[in-house]
Amino acid sequence: MKKAANPPRPEEIDAAYITLKRETESAGYLLNADEEFTRDLVAGLLINEQRFGYRACPCRLASGNRDQDRDIICPCDYRDPDIAEYGTCYCGLYVNEAVFSGSQPLRSIPERRPPAAQRFLNAPHRTTDTRTVGFPLPVWRCTVCGYLCGREHPPEKCPICKVSRDRFERFA
Repeated sequence: MKKAANPPRPEEIDAAYITLKRETESAGYLLNADEEFTRDLVAGLLINEQRFGYRACPCRLASGNRDQDRDIICPCDYRDPDIAEYGTCYCGLYVNEAVFSGSQPLRSIPERRPPAAQRFLNAPHRTTDTRTVGFPLPVWRCTVCGYLCGREHPPEKCPICKVSRDRFERFA
């Protein structure tokens, strides 16, 4: 159920922006160079975090159910393919070097997220089953950046893109 959200205070936006920028750059990504635009998106992430308990993409309609919205928790599962094809993610928060430097214009891109009915039929099976087939340990894959690790359970946080444990799937 959606909760009423208070607008984030400027100092909250500043802190979240600085943290996001640091984590993004340490993972090899770039935030949009238009700082006012980017801070507006960060404010949207904070509002969604207040409403739902997670930072759903501010440019998409979240359901309030983390399992149903897992693919649009920022950074979303569509970020990398969108950047590769269009130079930016759907909302324009993450960009490639050409968009960042201004040599490629920021433009709108089509929605890559499938409709809900199709999304749930075609969703990869996420499991916490630790039984293995041919490996001494289960192999876990981050659905955002593709990071792979072999261990009993997925890490609490992806060391590459910093998403939470529930964004990992069993890789077979």
